[in-house]
Amino acid sequence: MRTLIDIQKKLLPDLLEVLQKRYEILQAIRLAQPVGRRMLAQSVGLTERILRSEVEFLKEQSLITFQTKGMSLTEDGGLILEDLQGVMSEIKGIHSMEENLKKRYGLEEVAIVHGDSDQSAWVKKELGAACARSIKSRLLAKNIIAVTGGTTMREAARAMTPNLAEGKELIFVPARGGIGTDVQNQANSIVAEMALNTDGVHKVLYAPDQISQQAYQTMLQEPAIKEVLDLIKRSNIILHGIGEAMTMAKRRHTSAEDMDKIRKARAVSEAFGYYFDEKGRVIHKVDTIGLQLQDLADAGDVVAVAGGASKGRAIRSYLQGTPKATVLITDEAAAKRLLQEE
Repeated sequence: MRTLIDIQKKLLPDLLEVLQKRYEILQAIRLAQPVGRRMLAQSVGLTERILRSEVEFLKEQSLITFQTKGMSLTEDGGLILEDLQGVMSEIKGIHSMEENLKKRYGLEEVAIVHGDSDQSAWVKKELGAACARSIKSRLLAKNIIAVTGGTTMREAARAMTPNLAEGKELIFVPARGGIGTDVQNQANSIVAEMALNTDGVHKVLYAPDQISQQAYQTMLQEPAIKEVLDLIKRSNIILHGIGEAMTMAKRRHTSAEDMDKIRKARAVSEAFGYYFDEKGRVIHKVDTIGLQLQDLADAGDVVAVAGGASKGRAIRSYLQGTPKATVLITDEAAAKRLLQEE
């Protein structure tokens, strides 16, 4: 027997499109409230003219309020949004995609958020929130959490709150040294924010992302660095992103020789200084202070977070190799790319 949603898809497809649009608006408001109209329009990818009529409707239904600082959800708006999440998952077949990805890549858990983080800023925020929820469900009495850098990890930090710990001990450590000049997206800055938001503690890793072999051996003898490296090796949760190979190589100001090697080997993805080809084989490694590939085998949970249709190929590349991640948190657009036949 057809479900009501199946019938609506056939007879009232426009209704489902409107439902999805209003769901995305409510979701974006929840993640950024109070939020102004211009910023909200950019977040959901609508013109201000179209958005104006939508938010006026939501206000008439008492789902949002307008204040000087911007729009916010009402209590009813929050409840409606919670109910809508299950409906939207059924409409889009999210649960089915999660199960298919678990089987295809041998993962313990897959969490898919709605949308495409390439297109909407609120989707990346939702990736961060999903990451925080997953971490909370995996905490032990005492925890060492190793974290890499990146914009998605920064959103995860922003989504964390004191109730994440609930009396548990949290130590956040950077999984690697700094990369580039964007300090706010470096692992040291992100673990500091995670610790601040959860009433936990953090350690910093005073080391550049790439160093010469001679400097590498010297720095390994530094007590402060040895302490953090020991914590990384003992971490029970590793939280990291997945990057596109050439994008990350350029961001690191990789030498012409190594860039040529990465290009000729057809590298597709990058994670914690390792470059992987289409089949998940390591084709290049950066000499770096911090997390090493072999450290993942001893971690209780390895949580990989990446989204956007443009990241689909990179995520597949990383997951194709020897299983490294136990958990994948991604968005709908990337999930569809991962489920496509190669």
